[in-house]
Amino acid sequence: MQIMVRDNNVDQALRALKKKLQREGVYREMKLRRHYEKPSEKRAREKAAAVRRARKMDRKRAERDGTVAR
Repeated sequence: MQIMVRDNNVDQALRALKKKLQREGVYREMKLRRHYEKPSEKRAREKAAAVRRARKMDRKRAERDGTVAR
């Protein structure tokens, strides 16, 4: 990953770097790797995330179609 510093403006370059790291998911990865996570905990976390994504997609689809999903 490379960030160019223009006009000796390090603050702007640092902000761009942080934004890139955030988009790549580096901060999330670091947070997850701070402590060991058992495989069963990892599966449960990933399954919960999948359920959240599916519910969110259902809500968006219902909103787009004009139906009320409850």
